Amino acid sequence: MAFERGHRGNVNNRSMRKLPLSVLLLLPIVCEPAFVPPRPVPPVAALGELLVLTTNSATTRYIDSQSRYAGLEYDLIEMFAQDLGVRVRYLDRQPLNQVLPALRHNAAHLAAAGLAITSERLDDFEFGPAYQMVQPVIAYNTDSPAPRALKDLVGKRIEVVKGSSGVEQLHLLRKRFPKLRWREVPEGDSEGLLSRLSEGKTDLVVTESHSLDVVRNFYPNLARAFPIGDPEPLAWVFPKTGDPLVMNRAREFFLRVINDGTLRQLMERYYGHVQRLNQMDIANFLGRMRSVLPHYRIIFKRAQEPTGIDWRLLAALGFQESHWEPAAVSPTGVRGLMMLTNETADRMGVTDRLDPHQAIRAGARYLMELKETLPARIQEPDRTWLALAAYNIGYGHLEDARRLAQRLGLNPDLWVDVKRTLPLLSRYEYYSTLKHGFCRGGEALVLTENTRNYYDILSRFEEPHVPGFTLFANTEEGDSDVAAATP
Repeated sequence: MAFERGHRGNVNNRSMRKLPLSVLLLLPIVCEPAFVPPRPVPPVAALGELLVLTTNSATTRYIDSQSRYAGLEYDLIEMFAQDLGVRVRYLDRQPLNQVLPALRHNAAHLAAAGLAITSERLDDFEFGPAYQMVQPVIAYNTDSPAPRALKDLVGKRIEVVKGSSGVEQLHLLRKRFPKLRWREVPEGDSEGLLSRLSEGKTDLVVTESHSLDVVRNFYPNLARAFPIGDPEPLAWVFPKTGDPLVMNRAREFFLRVINDGTLRQLMERYYGHVQRLNQMDIANFLGRMRSVLPHYRIIFKRAQEPTGIDWRLLAALGFQESHWEPAAVSPTGVRGLMMLTNETADRMGVTDRLDPHQAIRAGARYLMELKETLPARIQEPDRTWLALAAYNIGYGHLEDARRLAQRLGLNPDLWVDVKRTLPLLSRYEYYSTLKHGFCRGGEALVLTENTRNYYDILSRFEEPHVPGFTLFANTEEGDSDVAAATP
């Protein structure tokens, strides 16, 4: 990214380009107002609430698989408002290109919409500390040849979200390639464009690296060709004459969440697993989701009833374990759709591990038992991810990994830290000092991260099960999803 002006008068273009993220985080965010906007929004203290411009997207704010609001921007804003002691009022602006014009007219105290710090935007707005680095990239459909150089973009049908930083990068490229053309689409984010790319309705899409990482799990024929600009810092955006209290408190807030590990924890939650699956993994899963899952969907839903565990998470775990093959057998002797050991099957009352009804019910109960065994202080979603790891290696080995995390100065209650110690359980210098000895902890890491990805995909394509409904199955023709309300 080329900064044409410093953030303050004593910071020039070249020096800003060389600044590392750690320095960008500390950039001051208050400067002299450039103009007097019409009808400015009242200060937070006077209004009693924080007005935030945002968009509805997977990288900002959305409704998750549990019908709750989620997203990196959402979580950060909620924590910031709690610090301020005020409630939040979100002003969703669709498409993205409506966000900054609204902020320019002081419609809100800030914009939290995954917006990059760019040279053009520095002319009109103030920015908070950077919280994430992304890069504008070219996405292509793998059914067609990949572009290999910038000159290959000329003559292609290119789409980009109107108002995104990718538009600025394309304008810079056109100085080198005057015949370069593109279409600016008014969307909230690039997912709609990437869907069109997957369907062959356009040739290429300019998007941000993190957005493509998330969306490619739903479209296995998408891939990254190459970046078209330098890495860009994302930050909250403030109007030039914004509330100085809010801007200064935002700087303090980000310094705190960076130093205490909260930001790292949130980044793990939303992006820590998204690059685990390759194109063949995703294509295979989507294919079996359509052809195989319908035979077992109702059993997974029934297993949710007594355990409270989302049936889609259980199905994701079942796929990771056996690809939904009820007769699966591993070299170590675990068997069935949920890959139960003899010991676990006996404890769960299973008489036939190859019976998918028994296996799925037992797998769900076992996962629930593991979640309940973990210390009460461990919060979601870490509680679920740690329980999934224990499902693979056993609770004792998970405790070893947690103890090792504590020894190494990490947090034993956070998945982002425990997943660093799991692979160490196979190394003598570590496992020889732990209670339960050698373990292939790396396998538990892979199981958990892959299950998270499959769960994300199922949450997108499959409806949640509402408890209190009676599920019926047609024993002649296989399981059915027919549901009727109980009296």
